[in-house]
Amino acid sequence: MIESKIRKVGNSAVMTLTTEMLTLLDAKEGDALFVVREDDGSLKIMALLEMGCARAMNLAAYTNADFAEIAAAYAFGIPKGQCLC
Repeated sequence: MIESKIRKVGNSAVMTLTTEMLTLLDAKEGDALFVVREDDGSLKIMALLEMGCARAMNLAAYTNADFAEIAAAYAFGIPKGQCLC
């Protein structure tokens, strides 16, 4: 676990990401990050790369989607999120 503090900058709250955090996220300055609420209520920070596959993974895990629906979700996510799943 890596700790980071939230600080105020102008009217915004800012969380500084260390180089180690950026490496773990496979992200760099200027990349979009997404905060997702997990089923247990926790928050997860995801880079665009990971988000590209999230819909397909959720379909497979939590629905009765057939292979074609899951494949279509991956096909849509790959170009949108550069997914390497």
